[in-house]
Amino acid sequence: MTNIAFKNSKSALKFVYSENNALSIIFQNNDILIGILGEFNNNLKELERITDTKIYSRGNSILVKNDPEKNNLVKNAIEFLTNQFLNNGTIEKKDIISSVNKFMINEKLKKSEKNIEYIIKTPKKSVIPRSEKQKNYVRALKESEIIISAGPAGTGKTFLAVAVALTMLLDKKIERIILSRPAVEAGERLGFLPGDMREKVDPYLRPLYDSLYDLLDFEKIQKKIEVGDIEIAPLAFMRGRTLKNSFAILDEAQNATDTQIKMFLTRIGENSKIVINGDPSQIDLPNKSLSGLNRSKNLLGHLKEISVVDFDHVDVVRHPLVSKIVKAYSDQKTD
Repeated sequence: MTNIAFKNSKSALKFVYSENNALSIIFQNNDILIGILGEFNNNLKELERITDTKIYSRGNSILVKNDPEKNNLVKNAIEFLTNQFLNNGTIEKKDIISSVNKFMINEKLKKSEKNIEYIIKTPKKSVIPRSEKQKNYVRALKESEIIISAGPAGTGKTFLAVAVALTMLLDKKIERIILSRPAVEAGERLGFLPGDMREKVDPYLRPLYDSLYDLLDFEKIQKKIEVGDIEIAPLAFMRGRTLKNSFAILDEAQNATDTQIKMFLTRIGENSKIVINGDPSQIDLPNKSLSGLNRSKNLLGHLKEISVVDFDHVDVVRHPLVSKIVKAYSDQKTD
């Protein structure tokens, strides 16, 4: 290929973008174009197959008409193959596969790098948000004083909040984590339950324990609970307190009344964060209108110190079927 004067794809190719997501890749040398196309356009057909795109050969150009992401995938593959052809004078099937894989790996690395600021590193695992709303939520958990989040089960509301709280505790940015839930369908009539106070309350707080144990060893969690670094208590126990140097999370807030949520929010003290989480579709109160979750969002969402994050079924990170179930029930309500 000594007659080809191009050293790399940048000088050998020209890219022209037009309307309707069309990209023309113009070749400055027909020998290069023929080498890229392959015999009977076999190289182009293979590239179409592995990228699941539509690619056309027209004159001295290749036309790509797909969504912008796939156009970019083909563009990078053609650049890679052009360099391969200029260097080796030939293109093999493995080169076509490499042209796509290399780009996809690079894209994954770029996405991973973008996610670094959102990674929550705990002793047992690194927690990475899986959706844009989860990223926004993690950012809010780190930057805002009060965070109110609402959405279906499985969207990571409690788990991400506990993870951020735990890292702040271990980094000594706070002195205590307080995890709370309304007990017994927000009525909190604990006297009717069997056992001592802890036995009465624990079944309602079990999901909070589960999140903790998933992020830190059981023995270490138990030790921190014993010394008071982590406190797990029903909502009724929060009245009259001021929380300083703390990270307080109210879970299942859809089952807290307007008055109870106001009480919890006003516990905030110096160097503290308060998180309110709930699922408006799972209100267990006898009168659903008594739930204070949506009212707190509407009343306080305009304050710059307070972040409001609304999740939906696309943010569900449990079994894929959970997202479909959530959407089905949600759609039924709108019918």
